[in-house]
Amino acid sequence: MNSDSIPTADAISKLIQELNKLPGIGLKSAQRLAYHLLRASDEQTKLLAEAILSVKQKTKLCSVCLNITDADPCSICRSPQRDPSKVCIVEQPQDILALEHTKSYSGRYHVLHGAISPTEGIGTEDIRIKELMERLKDGSVTEVILASNPTLEGEQTAMYLNKLISAIGIKVTRLARGLPFGTELEYADDVTLTRAMEGRQEF
Repeated sequence: MNSDSIPTADAISKLIQELNKLPGIGLKSAQRLAYHLLRASDEQTKLLAEAILSVKQKTKLCSVCLNITDADPCSICRSPQRDPSKVCIVEQPQDILALEHTKSYSGRYHVLHGAISPTEGIGTEDIRIKELMERLKDGSVTEVILASNPTLEGEQTAMYLNKLISAIGIKVTRLARGLPFGTELEYADDVTLTRAMEGRQEF
């Protein structure tokens, strides 16, 4: 690295600040990452920068399930191996990754992109409930699995959805209580998630 390419202290400080904004990255971790990037080759940092830009520019929401995808519809929605009569409702796209990793579910999904939370000003119009109800209109779905997080907000969301979906005659189940209250799906282990999916109960 020649002297012209050495970043100023302000440049390093700015990078640390931005890394510190990422979830789960404290100040010490942000500093370690910043100095790791500083020592990395130009090729490594270029590949990282391109990957970040690519994920922002090339991904979109699936028009069916609202998962993040680079092809529409997403691979799950267009797969002939998936059961279209079952739809599992999750709060966030990363919850799909957690459930898919267990290989215990073969239906499709719907991503709400949030949960009802009056204390944070998030109401029923702020998450993707309208799109869900549109999906359920044609009668092809026979079971909806509520896989909202076992938190106060997740419970409120599940109760509201159960009321809406039951009213149109579709069976509503929820993940079994193998999931401890207050945790999030993406952090649950495979065995717990598998048991929760297999032991789901009618709402």
